Amino acid sequence: MRLKQLFSVILFTAILGSCGDEVLPKPKAYLQLEYPAHQYETLRSKCPYIFEKSVYAKLEDKGKCWVNLVYPKMKATIYLSYYPVTNNIDSLLRDAQKLALDHTIKAQGIIDQPFVNPDDKVYGNFYSIQGDAASQSHFYLTDSTDHFFTGSLYFYSKPNYDSIYPAAVYLQKDIRKIMESFRWKE
Repeated sequence: MRLKQLFSVILFTAILGSCGDEVLPKPKAYLQLEYPAHQYETLRSKCPYIFEKSVYAKLEDKGKCWVNLVYPKMKATIYLSYYPVTNNIDSLLRDAQKLALDHTIKAQGIIDQPFVNPDDKVYGNFYSIQGDAASQSHFYLTDSTDHFFTGSLYFYSKPNYDSIYPAAVYLQKDIRKIMESFRWKE
């Protein structure tokens, strides 16, 4: 009988001892980032264009109708440049396309999407760059005769597509808003 009691005590102790928290390594995870709802305001300046920009972007005027839209909380900037067209549309187009396609070395893919707004004479292309490239988006807009406008998105960090993907998608919506609301001044 004593052997049964001893066995019961050992079994009971083993069961109680096994109820502790088991130490397991935690899986890798990314922060769940939440961004504010998109809100826009019209950017008006002396420059020959008008568009809507995010209210969360700080405007830096660089002169010559070049501006930066800085997103301090996201550590990103959309660099915007304007060029008058003076018999140089071919070189402006080539340079804008080359700037986007130069990222093919690091990019896993580049998706280009034409943009056409014939009512306002705004034509262009949007490049979404996937992978660990230095920039995640490029675009250009032109009326083909007088004006050329280009933009690029850069983050202030070493490219890690998995980490910056949510922010890149959020800012691509702002870039699309710029393109869709873009107008040339008469």
